[in-house]
Amino acid sequence: MTKQKKQKWKRNLVVMTAITGLGFSTFYPGLSIPVAAVEQPDQPIPKEESVSIVQLEVPNQKAKDKLLELGIDLTHRAQEHNGILEVDAVVTPSEIAMLKTFGIKVKDTLITENQWNARTAERQAATKIEASLASSEDTVKILRANYYTNQSETFLYIEAKTSAGTAASTALTATWTENGVEKSAALNRFVDYGEYMYHWLELPISAIPSSVKVTSNLGGTATGTVTQWLGADKPGNPKKHYVKDFVDHYMAPGELYERAEELAKEFPDLVEIIDMPNKTNGYRRLAQAQLGNTTNTAVVVTSKAWGHEGGNDLSVEFRNPGTINAPLKVTADGKKILVDLATDSSGKTVSTAQQVITALNSDAKQLVSAATYRGNTGAGIVSPVTAKLTDGLNAPANVSRDPFTVKAIRIGKHRDGSKPGVLGYAQEHAREWVTPLVTIETAERLLRNYAHDGETKKLVDNLDIFLVPTVNPDGANYSFYDYNMQRKNMTNYCGPAESDPAYRTSWGVDLNRNHSVGSAFDGYVGASTTQCRSGTYAGPAENSEPEARNLVWLADNFSNIKFAMNIHSYGGYFMWSPGAYDPNRKTLPRPTAGEEAFYWAASDNILNDIQDHRGTVILPSRTGPIPDVLYSAAGNSADYLWYEKGIYAWNFEVGADLWNKEKQRWEAVGFQPTFAEGHEEAMEFANGLIGMIKVAYNNAKDHQPPSTKAVPGNGKFSGPVDVQFETSEAATIYYTLDGSRPTFESAHIKLSGTREGAETLKVDKTTTINWFAVDAAGNIEKNYNPLSNSKNFNSVTLTIK
Repeated sequence: MTKQKKQKWKRNLVVMTAITGLGFSTFYPGLSIPVAAVEQPDQPIPKEESVSIVQLEVPNQKAKDKLLELGIDLTHRAQEHNGILEVDAVVTPSEIAMLKTFGIKVKDTLITENQWNARTAERQAATKIEASLASSEDTVKILRANYYTNQSETFLYIEAKTSAGTAASTALTATWTENGVEKSAALNRFVDYGEYMYHWLELPISAIPSSVKVTSNLGGTATGTVTQWLGADKPGNPKKHYVKDFVDHYMAPGELYERAEELAKEFPDLVEIIDMPNKTNGYRRLAQAQLGNTTNTAVVVTSKAWGHEGGNDLSVEFRNPGTINAPLKVTADGKKILVDLATDSSGKTVSTAQQVITALNSDAKQLVSAATYRGNTGAGIVSPVTAKLTDGLNAPANVSRDPFTVKAIRIGKHRDGSKPGVLGYAQEHAREWVTPLVTIETAERLLRNYAHDGETKKLVDNLDIFLVPTVNPDGANYSFYDYNMQRKNMTNYCGPAESDPAYRTSWGVDLNRNHSVGSAFDGYVGASTTQCRSGTYAGPAENSEPEARNLVWLADNFSNIKFAMNIHSYGGYFMWSPGAYDPNRKTLPRPTAGEEAFYWAASDNILNDIQDHRGTVILPSRTGPIPDVLYSAAGNSADYLWYEKGIYAWNFEVGADLWNKEKQRWEAVGFQPTFAEGHEEAMEFANGLIGMIKVAYNNAKDHQPPSTKAVPGNGKFSGPVDVQFETSEAATIYYTLDGSRPTFESAHIKLSGTREGAETLKVDKTTTINWFAVDAAGNIEKNYNPLSNSKNFNSVTLTIK
């Protein structure tokens, strides 16, 4: 720490000590200062501290003024975001703690002292790379050049990649002709977690160009044809007499399962209800009360019984017994706990919070437990007060507080495991109210169209369909009746220091971070294993939650499930594995090039079905593997299904942004839009879920082996050759380069890069390539058997002179 910064910190400490010594409860609106109930001891001179640059969230102008008054070292960066002022500052840990008392909190740590040193080394390395790139022409690839028309306008979307993309100075510009006029625009560079992904452009157009040209400032160029992203004309006439629209309001868990049971009764030949074995913790809480208004005098009392099982009937009273030199005494009389506080010779109460807590935990332990407020020492003197305990839950009595049995709706003419299985599950996150409607609407359509719609009949007759309307019923009930932004379930793993009633909306486990593949426990990014109140808290261990274990049970016990859709909201994404990466941004293993091609091909069908309802376009920038279009989600359930069970698993994020033509911008719809909007989302994504079911049907009926071709094939060449494979359909290619028989253990063709196509094989010496292909349905090219001594694999020999 510099001498000037040490002097400034001492000044701040004097100011802070003076303020807290005054005992103000409020300095000015919005900025609270803790009240000191007992004399504060002298504070030692702070030890030398490291310095970092952080982004502060400052609630108002007065708070900003306070920053200046305290002499906080501000940088020159400040901006307003959602009504909150964000200011960057150079601070020590002690300053951060002091600023919290003024309502100013750290949003993000930008640079630490160690990072400064690393950044210096990084910059030096980057300048070397940039100098190297500048000396040679780069290569540009156009990954996508699409147009699409949504509810209100036509857009041009371009993704391009440059070999020099690791340098931020590399710029790409697109040019095209629109109504006879040449137009151009720069592409945005997209970098995620330190990895260059691609450059992209998206903007409204008045006419559709036939082609685009992308040029790099380093000289590279590429030209591509503009094609339609979604909504291409499809053969056949629209369906007639196809009934739909079976939801008219948001449905809580009880309603969802009542509807499911009604369908099972109405269609006994087509439906059964599967009770999952792992009951949830229940929509229930222990009853609590917080007695006292300041941190070191407060006592948090928690019932031993659930609120609805007697905890809500308890009350606690701290009182002055009215005598001098009285001892501290606790009396537990039925539903009332009476605490006679100790008094001194003048009759004044002298019991500290910690003393009262010790007495309660000794003499009323059959009814309650007690703790200080958030780990405070409890040295303050408590005051007489009375409080009634409550679990704080507001759902009506007809909403059960007991552990909940999660159910799956199983639909199919033959539900004996002989048919390929398809799984759709919703509401892992409680606040996503639209998602269960997608499953219920889908169930209704499958059953009510079965008798007269041929396509529906073939789906139900030839597939085993599992729909789980709500994975997280406890959290869903809490979202509906108590706190609508609840994300997690309701299980509280926080200790006493984080279990006071004011934290009740932060408890729980993120069920889509609780699975065993790519989890935070294994070091993957996107979840917390230590912060119990984090929105992405992964729980105390992998699969700790019954809700997560139910999904595992379903996949374990119904091995015929081959396809799955995890339905979330909002944002209009369509994603698949890998779903997580480590701190070095190394993802879980990427699908093979053939598997990735199948994901994309199937997605085209599913997204077209979504668009059919009202024109909603799931953007190409929001379609693809999870880390490529969103962020790392350690321990998500789709990764478990894909990597452990081999299930093709997608993720919907319903609720695509809506384009406001007047304002010329995208607008988010939220987790709980008006039902008019939520209804539309349910309709279009039910289309999509049935689209995924159709993909499963077509896959099951696919008995045609793929065919492949190596380009170039047999021949003599004067130099190194890049060999690529042409395939008749999405298929994984296994190959050898040493003349041996290819098997499933052989190398396979991978992706050439993020969001790119299949790699090529570089052959620089005489080589025999042996290979075979297998498609997503398991058909093997030429009916070759890799497990036998069969010789009918493909083979070419490239002779390099």
